Amino acid sequence: MNLKPVLFVIGLFLMVLGLLMVIPAMYDLTIGSSSAAAFFESAIWTFLAGGLAVLFTRSRNFRLDPRQIFILTSLCWVTLSAFGALPFIIVEGMSFTDAFFETMSGVTTTGSTVMTGLDRIDKGLLLWRSVLQWLGGIGFIVMAVAILPFLKVGGMRLFQSESSDWSDKCLPRSGSIAKRVVLVYLLLSTFCALGYKLGGMSMFEAINHSMTTLSTGGYSTSDASMGHFTNAWIYWNGTIFMLLGGLPFILFVKCMQGYTEDLIKDSQVKAFIGFMVAVWVIMAFWMTLHTERGFFESLTLAAFNSTSVVTTTGYALTDYSAWTGFTSTIFFFLMFVGGCSGSTAGGIKIFRFQIGFRLLQMQLKQASHPRAFLVHTYNGQEITSDILRSLVGFCFFYGLLIAIITILLSALGLDMMTSLSGSITAVSNVGPGFGDIIGPAGNFLALPDAAKWILSFGMLMGRLEIITVLVLFSPAFWRN
Repeated sequence: MNLKPVLFVIGLFLMVLGLLMVIPAMYDLTIGSSSAAAFFESAIWTFLAGGLAVLFTRSRNFRLDPRQIFILTSLCWVTLSAFGALPFIIVEGMSFTDAFFETMSGVTTTGSTVMTGLDRIDKGLLLWRSVLQWLGGIGFIVMAVAILPFLKVGGMRLFQSESSDWSDKCLPRSGSIAKRVVLVYLLLSTFCALGYKLGGMSMFEAINHSMTTLSTGGYSTSDASMGHFTNAWIYWNGTIFMLLGGLPFILFVKCMQGYTEDLIKDSQVKAFIGFMVAVWVIMAFWMTLHTERGFFESLTLAAFNSTSVVTTTGYALTDYSAWTGFTSTIFFFLMFVGGCSGSTAGGIKIFRFQIGFRLLQMQLKQASHPRAFLVHTYNGQEITSDILRSLVGFCFFYGLLIAIITILLSALGLDMMTSLSGSITAVSNVGPGFGDIIGPAGNFLALPDAAKWILSFGMLMGRLEIITVLVLFSPAFWRN
């Protein structure tokens, strides 16, 4: 297999990543921080590594075939995480394990962190964490196709390599799709930042939190996460834009073209919004009855925290695992759900639950009427055997991966709650887990290095929908 095109594109990615490191460097330089030099050093090393890869692998005839796309997708996330870790090592003095974990958690928009004292550390480093999550939310391949027109890859291959979006595309060329998705991403990020600024955040806090809200990443500029702020406007602004981040971005592109009914009538969108509102109301009433909080306060807390978990953002206002046993149980199961396909959210995704329920209905009807010929559709498309195989395969490997990671973490001496919730939060890209160690009030710093590497692999598998990475371990993939 010819890997030169893959290495060439990764080299371009590294050069762009090096240029992006100049952003926090310039910010540190502006505020007079001594860490600016460390960011410039990281930028130089990253840019040089990318430049050498481009120099030695460039070719006139450039095209990526499907196998090369799968290799590129997985390899670029690992490579960029390794080089993106340099500022954490040079500025903060972190070990490579901790720096790689923090970066992988950032680019996969998981939001798990090993860092403490966020209110006091270098501002440029906080900005770099947010930039990583913003880039990871939109996807490296999508971003690359938007800015590198010579990347000739098929539209379906493009989106399927980094997300679960299997819907019909609204534009004929993948480059046009990517550019408009990036434009929507930029616009929504800007509106989110303005909303936070109106709520009382500083401009620095608003920009950082807008990047980590829409990307459903969850990195904050404070150890207290969103609990650092006391304005309900900020909480509802975050809730709304986390919801938007959990919707299919392709439908936003269609709205720009005037097809707003596609967003309103989409089965997945209606199910996702309906499910979230139901969770908000149920939890708000329960908290009002069993705590001393008023209904609006309960609704605000329930809406923000549940949306954060379902969209796999990972923000927290309070330690929701310390609420009543009923709400803690709900939050545990919400970690599996996820947003819509083609969004920045992780998890199993709403459309898989919908198809699963349709499959159950079909089985019940077939049992009642064995000779009936039943055709079931979802969002106007027939549920084919290919879709069912994809659904069953994903859910099986999703559960198997969580079980394997849980067992491995337990073998390292971690308690069952930490092991189980840690594996779920990694594969679902949620962020905080449950328990005293990695719960919303803790972080992942205390875990052994081996556990951090295992969880990093789980984050990558979850972000790339498992099959994209798993196919690389198949002997048939490497045969001509």
